[in-house]
This record gives sequence, C-alpha cells and structure tokens, in this order.
Amino acid sequence: MLVADDEPSIRSAISYALKREGFVVETAADGEEALQQADAFRPDMLVLDVMMPKANGYEVLRRLENRKGLGILMLTVKNDIVDKVLGLELGADDFMTKPFDIRELVARVKSIVRRLDKVEEPAPAPDWKKAVLGQLTVHAAKRTAELSGRLLELTPKEFDLLSLLVFHPGRVYTREDLLDLVWGMEYAGGTRTVDIHIQRLRKKLGDAHYMLQTVYGIGYKALEEGT
Repeated sequence: MLVADDEPSIRSAISYALKREGFVVETAADGEEALQQADAFRPDMLVLDVMMPKANGYEVLRRLENRKGLGILMLTVKNDIVDKVLGLELGADDFMTKPFDIRELVARVKSIVRRLDKVEEPAPAPDWKKAVLGQLTVHAAKRTAELSGRLLELTPKEFDLLSLLVFHPGRVYTREDLLDLVWGMEYAGGTRTVDIHIQRLRKKLGDAHYMLQTVYGIGYKALEEGT
C-alpha cells in the first residue's frame, strides 16, 4: 500500500488507519517520490492526492509503470466531475473529496482490494478460459487480450469490462448492470464511468472498435459473430 499526499497530517492519519487494518504502508510527500516509491515498493494499492508538488496526481498516473493489478483511490479538494472524469480516464478506481471520513476511506480501500483479489483469481469454468471474437482473443486466467496477435495494454477495469462483454456476445447490459458487475459498488463516477471505459476500449481496439456496440437508451453489448 502506498499513500501519497503532501499534507503530513493527512498522510500520517491515512497510514495509521490502514496499518491498523493490517496493511503494509509506505508513504510519499510529492509526486516524484510517489513514482519512486511505486517503482521500488511495487504496491498493490495507491491512495493518491491530486494536488501535490513536483508532479500532481494526474501526472503520476500518466507516468506510472507496471500498473497491472494496481488499485488507485484518488483524493481531491474539488468535487468537480471534470476532475473525476480525468482521473477515471487515466485509470483511477475511485475518488474521495477532502475533507473525508477516515473510516469511509478505509472501507473504500478494502472494497478496491477485494475486487482486485477477486478478478485476479483464475476462472473456474473451462468455457471462461478463452473467448474469441473475430480477431480479438481474451484469456481470462492470464488476464490478457490480443487483437490480431497484438497484446492490448489494458487497465484492470478495462480488462474486466471487455471480458464481461466478449464472453457474453450479443447480451445487452445496462450501464447500471456493468457498473455493478465490474465495479461492484456505488461508484464516484456513476454510470458515466462505464461510458468513459467503453470509449477507452474502443480507442485501443482501433478499427475493431465496432465489436463493442452501443444499444441506445439501454447500454452496451459485444457484437455476435456473423451479425
């Protein structure tokens, strides 16, 4: 667990609360230190303040490497949907606005960690091991997706969303369904989060973006073979 915040009192309070819950916690006081700690410590969870010196939270997200399996909770003094959308586009899992209740923060961290643990478990059913849709192949156990033999670089949530749709081609999911099945909680970004992740997936699919179809007024589905 890595806690990055330039305010010592907040950094200390979060670190103390998480340590009481059994987490191993490292801290960083600015964006550059957060990147160094993330590289050295390889945390599975990052609590990241948006407004930090040297590199803000968004810049940290842009420069993070080895993000597979990394949960991200961002902290901001603003309650602006534009800020939240930007964070979500860069791969954040959740947002909290300062001031916040430390108990709620701990609960949200635990929720993200549980979801990460759950999605990283190998799928038990044989028919969930691999799905092929045109030139797209999704391997559930390996948590990889390939398009025409090229490995797609996906965030954990992008992979979960793509997998859900591709393993059930033709099935229509509402935005609320997808929010519940992929994120599993009342989410800071609301159903707009789903739209943002679909847009990002389509961009990464390039010419194959048509595989993820909008069902107007309802939600999304993956294209069925032959349709």
